Amino acid sequence: MSRVIGIANQKGGVGKTTTAINLSACLAEKGKKVLLIDLDPQGNATSGFGLERGKIENTVYQLLISDDLSIKDCIQKDVQENVDVLPSDVNLSGAEIELIGIKRKEFILKKKLEPVRDDYDFVIIDCPPSLNMLTVNALTTADSVLVPIQCEYYALEGLSLLLHTISLVKKRLNASLEVEGVVFTMYDSRTNLSLQVVENVKDNLKQNVYKTIIPRNVRLAEAPSHGLPINKYDPKSSGAEGYRSLAQEVIDRKF
Repeated sequence: MSRVIGIANQKGGVGKTTTAINLSACLAEKGKKVLLIDLDPQGNATSGFGLERGKIENTVYQLLISDDLSIKDCIQKDVQENVDVLPSDVNLSGAEIELIGIKRKEFILKKKLEPVRDDYDFVIIDCPPSLNMLTVNALTTADSVLVPIQCEYYALEGLSLLLHTISLVKKRLNASLEVEGVVFTMYDSRTNLSLQVVENVKDNLKQNVYKTIIPRNVRLAEAPSHGLPINKYDPKSSGAEGYRSLAQEVIDRKF
């Protein structure tokens, strides 16, 4: 039985897509079969695996708005060993309007994923940086939500709103939804602020916090421009080691 994990935080610039790409790649490196669903209209998870946005005929946008299209028609197979990608592009930003009036629109992705869900050990969904209908679809489909938090002063800003949304979805749409955990990103060991943020969040958050902390690493920032996850771009970097460690924690976590 596969695990479906949504990577969500409506605050931008927290390492959400970086986490989706590199967690997927490092789970695959450990022999797990992974489907990465890019549900962000920016399409950065798509290009992060070297796929060309705007040149792919069938994306998650076509999948969501078409009754006839199957998910198998849209998945890009073997973009890396053990990784398939359901790509996105800017057209997805119009899906919100096109889904108005559609019955049970919160469950479209869940229904579309069903035929292939058990072909994978993990399905990772990169959510958009907003609490819209796309994010609701992701949360309705997911078993759990992983929340990246940047080690900065405003780390907790908006987090309570996300947790409230998760709670509402759990109550009304997906009773089995859990918070997978919080992972700290962009940690700079040279600053007291990063350490203070970690301690503050741990003290104030009644959620699972991963032991792994992802460091601020220039190689992580460079990798997407080469269309490669960090474990392929610079396998020995601190960023690659961080995401390998996170992948192992995710594998070991039991619900």
